[in-house]
Amino acid sequence: MPGDFKLPMEQKLAVGGVAGIIGTSAIYPLDMVKTRLQASGQKGAILYKGPVDCFKSILAKEGAGGLYNGLKANLIGVTPEKAIKLAVNDKVREMLEKEDGSIEFKHEILAGATAGFCQVVATNPMEITKLRLQLQHTVPEAERMTASQIVKHLGVKGLYRGAAATWARDIPYSMIFFPAYSNVKLYLTNPETGESSIVKNLLAGTAAGCLAAGIMTPSDVVKTRFQQAGGLEKYGNLTNCAKQTWKQEGFWAFYKGAIPRMATQGPLFGIALTAFELQKWYVTQKHEKNQ
Repeated sequence: MPGDFKLPMEQKLAVGGVAGIIGTSAIYPLDMVKTRLQASGQKGAILYKGPVDCFKSILAKEGAGGLYNGLKANLIGVTPEKAIKLAVNDKVREMLEKEDGSIEFKHEILAGATAGFCQVVATNPMEITKLRLQLQHTVPEAERMTASQIVKHLGVKGLYRGAAATWARDIPYSMIFFPAYSNVKLYLTNPETGESSIVKNLLAGTAAGCLAAGIMTPSDVVKTRFQQAGGLEKYGNLTNCAKQTWKQEGFWAFYKGAIPRMATQGPLFGIALTAFELQKWYVTQKHEKNQ
């Protein structure tokens, strides 16, 4: 019957991958600023006064291209990462939906948690490579590496360093984000027609992304510091990384880069989810016209 068609998993993965590329490319400079702020270090050695100062410093010292260091490696990882995250959440939600298409809140959380768990397979190698590329300015020029050199240097084990921290960030993030997105979208949907506009989808995704990113910033700070070059040698483990950050810099160190992170993740997921929904709609309409 028309309207009953569900995208098969392989198409969900393809649609999610394209959506991720669009969203990531659009907001990458903000992600660069966020990473530099979070890695800016100990008391007495703060490199930037804030997001604006960081942005200006990158432009002055590295040019516009410096804002996109690591983008290529990020896109290589973000395609499967967003594909898995968006597709798995969508698939699990479909499996848990009631006959009338509604879904219980606890099942929305479960779908998000499943998506967050599965995506780390792709996320961790991409994240650690991206971080190393974004922080190349902190090492002597002779020691700087390309993406392929970083991957070779780290090896498989090194690429999954800090995976526990990535899970600690991404599973709760997805448990917050996806239910928030679906409920904000539902709130903005026209109650008479049951339809939602592109702008409303974008607003729902952006609001949910900002909320989840703000709440999960402490996990992102610990992950960033542990995964940067020298992080393992300096901290030993994730727990010690958190303890040392608290001891040396205090509570607010865990919220370094929170504003750029929220400004990054909000639009990223707003754009990505809008692209995802538009592609799903297009494929579904095309399928139904051919029936």
